[in-house]
Amino acid sequence: MEYNFILKGHPNVTSRHKSTLEFTKDVEIGLKADCIVVVASGVSMENFPSEMIDAIQDENSRITVKLETENACDEIHGFGHRDLTLDHPTDMVIRKSEFKCSRTLMIMADKAACDLKPEMVRDLADSKQLKVTIAIE
Repeated sequence: MEYNFILKGHPNVTSRHKSTLEFTKDVEIGLKADCIVVVASGVSMENFPSEMIDAIQDENSRITVKLETENACDEIHGFGHRDLTLDHPTDMVIRKSEFKCSRTLMIMADKAACDLKPEMVRDLADSKQLKVTIAIE
């Protein structure tokens, strides 16, 4: 099962956070928002198909988030959990930890914002598009 959408970067993307990576519907971010890698998202977890939400809420689900910009491609692997509500209206957060809240898309991820390829971070800071593919195994 896959779900795709297109987002865009922002000049204030620094991608330095060591434990999370975030997509947001917010239009502007400050330099301190070092986990946010895209802004002005037209998509939130509320838009996910119900089958995808059910799969993410299964503790046995392995989640892959593929990120593609003009000059780079990266993948993040993590897990779903039954306690993920997936109902935050503006934010999607990938977490290396097991912390769960309405903003959490997946837990125990193998990468955070600081782990993205430098070419991708440059593209995002240049406000280039980011294609996101969420796949559930």
